[in-house]
Amino acid sequence: MARPQHVPVLLDRVVALLAPALGRDGAVLVDCTLGLGGHTEAVLERVPTARVIGVDRDPAALELAGARLAPYGDRFTGVHAVYDELADVLEDQGLASVDAVLFDLGVSSMQLDVRERGFAYAEDAPLDMRMDGTTGPTAADVLNTYSAAELTRVLRDYGEEKFARKIAGAVVRERETQPFTTSGRLVELLYAEIPAPARRTGGHPAKRTFQALRMEVNDELAVLRRAMPAAIGAIGVGGRVVVESYHSLEDRLVKQAFTAVTRSEVPLDLPFVPEGSEPALRLVTRGAEKADATETAQNPRAASVRLRAVERVRPPSPGAPS
Repeated sequence: MARPQHVPVLLDRVVALLAPALGRDGAVLVDCTLGLGGHTEAVLERVPTARVIGVDRDPAALELAGARLAPYGDRFTGVHAVYDELADVLEDQGLASVDAVLFDLGVSSMQLDVRERGFAYAEDAPLDMRMDGTTGPTAADVLNTYSAAELTRVLRDYGEEKFARKIAGAVVRERETQPFTTSGRLVELLYAEIPAPARRTGGHPAKRTFQALRMEVNDELAVLRRAMPAAIGAIGVGGRVVVESYHSLEDRLVKQAFTAVTRSEVPLDLPFVPEGSEPALRLVTRGAEKADATETAQNPRAASVRLRAVERVRPPSPGAPS
């Protein structure tokens, strides 16, 4: 198996956003998408007061990250979980709250760079795409069992694929002859179904379909929808939630969650904000931050990143959103 490489996106900026929340001795960061541990390693190296709980649904990633981070001893703890299980993770660790939570969403180098995982379309491999390869349906299961209407929805909503209906119809037709098992056959179908003019723009013609299948297999949007309020509720005063998104639907969910907890409920025409009515959190980033041209040239995966952060400035009011 090839050893994956990992170039964390916006690494310096992410650490700079997290550091103010991690200044006290024993401060805790939960890295909800540990991957190969690039962000966690940078925090442990640059913020000596912090310790990190690294969460990942991928046992292989946890093993590799654990070996990489072993020099930091008990400042790092790895946990096998999906990040919407954050509340359970904190309870198991005996923590009522933490100082920071980090999400680096989407597919990681751990998955993309290892051929056997089936995430990449550049070479023929089993159609798996599970972030936790020990459980759940594979991409092949989706292709071979979903109806044409269900496949169209997945490709359109998660891949923003203009030819979703055409591709779905072809998949259903072709699987009657032989079920889909490897990525090579799916890529061939996509080349056949996507018109030549469309193939010449927007990157590889398989990019959108593979993204859509990955998001469906791992239930990524539903997991994120549950994880955002859990993360916001987990931080104490001065704590921060930092999120890197790579898909417009992900970024929209994050933006909505952050807006809901940073917006004042006081009428606009009121001349002052009554004490206790202020939002419990504030936006740290101004809109969504992006990678600059230099980083994008060095690391193409940075091209679509959207970075947002919030900070808790006071405890939640009784009955108010976290």
